[in-house]
Amino acid sequence: MKTLVTGGAGFIGSHLCDHLVARGHEVTVLDDLSTGSIDNLSHAERAPGFRFVHGDILDRDLVDALVAESDAVYHLAAAVGVHTIVDSPLRSLRTNLHGTENVVEAAVAHQVPYMVASTSEVYGKNDADGLTEDDDRVYGSPTKSRWSYAAAKGLDELVAYVHGVESGVPCVITRFFNVVGPRQTGRYGMVVPRFVDQALNGAPITVYGTGTQRRCFGSVFDVVPAMTRLMETPEAHNRAVNLGGREEVSIKGLADRVIALTGSTSSITYVDYEQAYGEGYEDMQRRYPDTSLAARLIGFEPTRDLNDIIQSLVEHRRSIQSVPTPA
Repeated sequence: MKTLVTGGAGFIGSHLCDHLVARGHEVTVLDDLSTGSIDNLSHAERAPGFRFVHGDILDRDLVDALVAESDAVYHLAAAVGVHTIVDSPLRSLRTNLHGTENVVEAAVAHQVPYMVASTSEVYGKNDADGLTEDDDRVYGSPTKSRWSYAAAKGLDELVAYVHGVESGVPCVITRFFNVVGPRQTGRYGMVVPRFVDQALNGAPITVYGTGTQRRCFGSVFDVVPAMTRLMETPEAHNRAVNLGGREEVSIKGLADRVIALTGSTSSITYVDYEQAYGEGYEDMQRRYPDTSLAARLIGFEPTRDLNDIIQSLVEHRRSIQSVPTPA
């Protein structure tokens, strides 16, 4: 099978490429390397039929040509990370809205099944106990760039869903809840790699806000196989499906866990949101997924707990013998 992965040089995308080539797919990656790295593809690029295309999903003709020669499309390319969204809101909106539109329209035109990667950010400030796929979205003011990513990804989902329903081309929407693992960088605001890098460098671990915010982290090694199984499951087509872990932790608790697992002497310091992200930044107090739909559709069951997730990142950082300078 010939499979196109947009954003395949990114963290999740590169692990997806590894998984696909291991299953015998001929994989083409489209990535502009704005946040991804060609180094992430060092394993996949050795596989027969692998191809890397340096390009932008905003290039409509390029996207159409690559989709036309594919049997399936996984669309992961996006402007990601809180810093990226807050610092470059217009560029982020163009990438996430028009880029997704280009990919989806090409997939429909050429009758190619497609997956669009979304995010738990679409739920906004909804802090329900176990967010289900049909729960309401609760956003802050539209003038605050913090919510532009959530709004854009919500529209991405709508574009993907409506095109899938109207065309009959199989479509799956995956909502990721704080997916973590090797190759992830803390450069764009991802909290676990940032804490790990700070701990391994012996630098203070910076907790934004009070540290009482609660999150649930999932392993990339659980999420990636689930993505391909969903694409192969007709009952999952034209649905949004949550994917994530089950162990909930406060951000302060996460910092404590990272310090313990790395044996670090790092202290914990608290930084207010405005200092970290600028005036008017808003966060949500809790985000916990209900993954029962994924369990019913494909038997999804996370196999790695938070310690495993943190340790996988620690081992990767130590294996490359170069820990990034803390963000």
